[in-house]
Amino acid sequence: MRVILAPMEGVMDALMRDMLTRQFGVDMCVSEFVRVVDQLLPERTYRRLCPELNNGGKTPAGVPVRVQLLGQNPDWMALNAARAVELGSDGVDLNFGCPAKQVNQSKGGAVLLKEPQALHDIIKAVRDAVPSDKPVTAKIRLGFNDKDLMMDNAFAAQDAGAAELCVHGRTKDDGYKADKIDWESIGAINNALSIPVIANGEIWSAADAKRCREITGSKDLMIGRGALALPNLAECIKTDAAPLSWQEMKQVLIDYSGFELYGDKGIYYPNRIKQWFRYLIRQYPEAQADFEVIRRLRSPNEIVTALGATHLIKTQA
Repeated sequence: MRVILAPMEGVMDALMRDMLTRQFGVDMCVSEFVRVVDQLLPERTYRRLCPELNNGGKTPAGVPVRVQLLGQNPDWMALNAARAVELGSDGVDLNFGCPAKQVNQSKGGAVLLKEPQALHDIIKAVRDAVPSDKPVTAKIRLGFNDKDLMMDNAFAAQDAGAAELCVHGRTKDDGYKADKIDWESIGAINNALSIPVIANGEIWSAADAKRCREITGSKDLMIGRGALALPNLAECIKTDAAPLSWQEMKQVLIDYSGFELYGDKGIYYPNRIKQWFRYLIRQYPEAQADFEVIRRLRSPNEIVTALGATHLIKTQA
């Protein structure tokens, strides 16, 4: 089986992919989406959103990263897909699942689930533009407002040439509500298609992964928020490894803090570390006490001091 790291916009950037692929078990990552509208994007756009292209398309730990594209025009999507592959991406993933209102209003992401033919045309154009040895994959939800077109979209992706299909087990309107997860519908899609179907959604533990695979029949899984709550979740799923202890997790946070503070996006560090803590609280009760301390702090130096990482304190220029 494979465990793939999900492309969470604004969260799963290159640094987070680096940190999470160090924990072992992740077989592949998908980048945050590259938004395609009406032009062939410059190389710098791809290298900014997927800097792993400068490392042979892999994270520092050697895990492949596939560029994801989001857009609505088949021709421009095709041209940009070809560019992504030329720059070193081992294939291209296409986003038909993003629920963001701004993206959907500009006819991108999940809104295309209302138009199976448009979805088909985009995938086919990309498949025709990309060398045959490079996979073209797609990620969808079960639908937009409802699941009426669920099978139409799944077959549209397969018939257009997608090598595999990742299905998030909720509609766009369901958002990320836990009680709306529908692994059974993923199973129905998996049973109907001849291409591999990757199951995604509400996988927080090895036990969840086992149940998801049993219900969906999917061999491979995609994890996102679960990997943020438990960074070695992929390893737990694949090898029955024990979850990281809180002390081990704090060391991961300290390592992350060092890279974030001294990287290009250090200005965002306070918000990013607080965001991560909100996920960690689900897995680690001990995280709550630390979060109550750092949530009121605004200075990076105050936060790293609270984490016990005073060696990371930055001196003022």
